Amino acid sequence: MTEMEEGRRQYYRHHVFCCMNVRPENNPRGDCSRKGARGLRNYMKARAKKMGLEDVRINESGCLDRCELGPTMVVYPEGIWYRATSKEEIDEILDSHLRDGKPVERLMLGLED
Repeated sequence: MTEMEEGRRQYYRHHVFCCMNVRPENNPRGDCSRKGARGLRNYMKARAKKMGLEDVRINESGCLDRCELGPTMVVYPEGIWYRATSKEEIDEILDSHLRDGKPVERLMLGLED
């Protein structure tokens, strides 16, 4: 690897941003926090660590502006958006996408969503 290539290497292979937005209780769009996002993000972070995925970073984020579909997350560098509502779905994203490099199509959000 050249010195220039080394300098452009990504610090994390995958970086996951999990929406933790909170809106007023009566907001028609809802919010990811009230849909269980915090517990799911904490589970995802702990399980990624247990799996030894040291090159994967799981972060909480502010509003990702898709709360009506939530809980939502986006995985970079691919820019793949997911809706995950259970620990089983989080496991599927961790195992298939973040460990094995195969995005989970059934959980993906499209541009039209």
